[in-house]
Amino acid sequence: MNLLAFDTSTEYLSIALLKGNETLIFDINAGQTHSQIILPQIQALLDAAELQLNDLQCIAFGAGPGSFTGVRIAAGVAQGLGFGANLPVVSVCTLLALAEASGASKVIACLDARMGEVYHAAYEKTGNKWQAIFVPGLYKPDAVPAIMGDGWVGAGSGWQTYAEQLNLVYAGQLQATQPQLLPTASAILKLAEPILVNGEARPAGEAMPIYIRNRVALKTTEREQGLRL
Repeated sequence: MNLLAFDTSTEYLSIALLKGNETLIFDINAGQTHSQIILPQIQALLDAAELQLNDLQCIAFGAGPGSFTGVRIAAGVAQGLGFGANLPVVSVCTLLALAEASGASKVIACLDARMGEVYHAAYEKTGNKWQAIFVPGLYKPDAVPAIMGDGWVGAGSGWQTYAEQLNLVYAGQLQATQPQLLPTASAILKLAEPILVNGEARPAGEAMPIYIRNRVALKTTEREQGLRL
């Protein structure tokens, strides 16, 4: 099976290409240059694997939540490549990709959503399947949902930016935190593969971002304060 996956929801650009049993990976802190380098780097991975786009069975992408610009880039690239090569797409929630990347089985995934908020979800893995204990939502870091039990792993940039608030909410319930963890393309690959095998991949035209926050622009005063969505 040959699959391509990528994520542009954070400042990092993450791309992974599965060729049979071999996975090629490209990760870089792209800042705000995702749109400039994603297509050349996808082509570079395809060249390294000696594959053409038409040799793929599917394209998977991090659909969000995350940077508004970033998730639109990922959805747009997935649509464009999917249409061009007549390939289906699989959209993967970035918070679920964080859970998969963590290597843990009980994960509280939090991404810094800017504006003093976090994108939050909680997942538990049984066998090879993830169950959402709390579906993705947008919260103030001191108002995230209470969760039952202990042995949880906190994953994602929200645990770096709002460590104090989140640790207070989940005091005594955490086994560890992974504040540097990102939603990687290799994790997206792992999540997308069974979806494709089960015949649940979607037409390229259905590649859509997951926003959660409805606001897509800042007020002038907020921009002047240096705030970012």
